[in-house]
Amino acid sequence: MKSIDQAPLAGKKVLVRVDYNVPQNEQLQPTSVTRIKRTLETVNKITNDGGIAILMSHLGRPKGEANDTLSLKHILSAVCETLGKPVIFLGDVLDADIEDKINRLHPGDVALLENLRFHKEEEEGDLEFAKAIAKLGDIYVNDAFGTAHREHASTATIARLFPGKAYAGYLLYSEVQSLKKVLEEKKSPFTAIIGGAKVSTKLNILKNLMEKVDNLIIGGGMSYTFIAALGFTYGDSLFEEEMVPVAKEILEDAKRRGINLYLPVDYVCADKFANDANVLLTKDQNVPNGWEGMDAGPNTRNLFREVILGSKTILWNGPVGVFEFDTFDGGTKAVAEAVVEATKNGAYSLIGGGDTIAALGKFGLSKEVSYISTGGGAMLEYLEGIELPGIKALEEN
Repeated sequence: MKSIDQAPLAGKKVLVRVDYNVPQNEQLQPTSVTRIKRTLETVNKITNDGGIAILMSHLGRPKGEANDTLSLKHILSAVCETLGKPVIFLGDVLDADIEDKINRLHPGDVALLENLRFHKEEEEGDLEFAKAIAKLGDIYVNDAFGTAHREHASTATIARLFPGKAYAGYLLYSEVQSLKKVLEEKKSPFTAIIGGAKVSTKLNILKNLMEKVDNLIIGGGMSYTFIAALGFTYGDSLFEEEMVPVAKEILEDAKRRGINLYLPVDYVCADKFANDANVLLTKDQNVPNGWEGMDAGPNTRNLFREVILGSKTILWNGPVGVFEFDTFDGGTKAVAEAVVEATKNGAYSLIGGGDTIAALGKFGLSKEVSYISTGGGAMLEYLEGIELPGIKALEEN
């Protein structure tokens, strides 16, 4: 996969697939510009080298039809402000005058096309639609890791229409290199911390990681299915009965492979799912009836901390408690602080998943880890060992 550093940009019209699918408020203004900010380096590279950056993205799920509330024109001012330069709104990619508008652009200009998903052909990966986009540029750059797991016209199909002229933007390139560093070039001990609500949503990740990790920490809502598999009581905690046999298989597989698998050894419980609930601290892994496990207990925090501090490579996806409630954020905060300390001691730490990123933000530790992945679904599929179409198309180019 070639980086944009290898692209001859001067005087070129550069089609850049970005992921500007940002959250918006009722006034349709972005409530977070993180995804826009992460493309700044790529856009600056193009304009500073004398190229024309033609940005294209999707927004929301318009289901193949034009929808004014999902128009990218509503985020244009935020894009201009975040990139620190004027951005020209070009309109729809199939407008009759779109080529004339692009031909009037000058080196150093930045322009934005309308929401690509206003056309059903985008999500279908339609070749003719990809050709209609491709004729607008001289070079293709994919900087949208968040959509790299989709076989869409603007992510995979179009890359094949630019033989030798398709590149990875800085964001996408760094995402892939960071994931490879963890999964393929890891230093041992390698510890994966997998949390979140359900075993079923992380099953394939757990299975794939079994072939790579030295230590596996399982926390959060999914841990109660594992303690049930070990014969402990789970009370009113989140629990997937149908996943108990799978949890047993994972526990046995870890033992067979010599992997150290760690589960919580005590819990902070509540009598209702609320910040002001009454609190009970268990003495062991049993959660009493009438109580719901909400967070990792103090002994668990110490155990997890010890494992994390002994690691050279750390992957963290999923909180270990209901960190959104201040009463139950102690476990996730303890893990975050341990990951930060290990990072300062020389470990490489990769953080992914919206809730985990939000937790780091809450504790003011976002800048204290090695890398934060913005990939979402793309990162999860990569961790599952699935080949991502957008990445594959660039690698084959």
